[in-house]
Amino acid sequence: MAPLGRNIAISALFTLFGGPGILLFYVPWRITHFRIPDDEPLALAGSAVVLIAAGLVPLLESILRFIVVGRGTLVPTAPPEHLVVTGLYRYVRNPMYVGVLTAIAGEAVLFGRRGMAVHFVVVALAMHLFVRLYEEPKLERTFPLEYPHYRRNVRRWLPRWTPWNASPSASRSS
Repeated sequence: MAPLGRNIAISALFTLFGGPGILLFYVPWRITHFRIPDDEPLALAGSAVVLIAAGLVPLLESILRFIVVGRGTLVPTAPPEHLVVTGLYRYVRNPMYVGVLTAIAGEAVLFGRRGMAVHFVVVALAMHLFVRLYEEPKLERTFPLEYPHYRRNVRRWLPRWTPWNASPSASRSS
C-alpha cells in the first residue's frame, strides 16, 4: 500500500501539471489568453462561471476519493488499489471526466471562442476513446468480479437519478 502523503503529492502534481491542468488551464490559456469578450452579457458570464465551478466539484471529489478510498492516485501509472464505487461514482462511472468536460464547456461559454468549442469536442472524443479502449479493459482485468457488476448498474457518461448501492463485497465505504 502506497503512503497517503505520496498519493497526495502525486495527485496534486498531476492535477496541476498533468491532465487536468493542461486541459483546464494551459490549453484554454493558449486559445483565449483568458480574455472575456467586452460585450459578454453578465448573465452568460455568470452561467459560465457556475458551469466551471460545477465541473471542478466532481474533479476534486474524485481525486480525493481515489486517494482516500482507492488508496491510489488519478495517475494511470499509480492507480487506486481498490475499485472506487462510492460518492459521485454511485451516480456515474466517470465523474472526474464529466466534471472536466463541464468545466471546459463553461470556459467555452465564458470566452466565446470557437477554439474552445473545438477543444471541448477533441477532449470529449479523446476521453471516450481512452475510457473504452484502455481504462475499462484495465478495470475488467484488475477487478474481474467487482467491475462488471458496477458497469452493469452505473452508466459511463450519463448520471443515474438515484445513487447505486453496491453490495458490501463490491465496494469500500467512506
